[in-house]
Amino acid sequence: MSRPWSLFDDHMRLAVRLTPNGGRDVLDGVEADGEGEAFLKARVTAVPEKGKANKALILLIAKSLHLPKSSISLVSGETARRKILRIDGDPEDLVKKLEIFLG
Repeated sequence: MSRPWSLFDDHMRLAVRLTPNGGRDVLDGVEADGEGEAFLKARVTAVPEKGKANKALILLIAKSLHLPKSSISLVSGETARRKILRIDGDPEDLVKKLEIFLG
């Protein structure tokens, strides 16, 4: 399976499928859609209104990877379940953190 991220010089882009009202804040592993595109599954307790679920997602990823939430921004998918996040930092370091976290 492909990885849900792509690497750039000074950041990584991470594809995420977010489930708001998910009962708890958790990263649920990696899955592929029908076209074979990989994405990170995430659930948050926040509701999908006024950007609350997006904020909760950024906070969850920041906590999980031990990063400041200021280093994570939403590139696309403001109101969609599928989102692309930009995570600033050394891409190799970010991949290591994600792989450790995802097992």
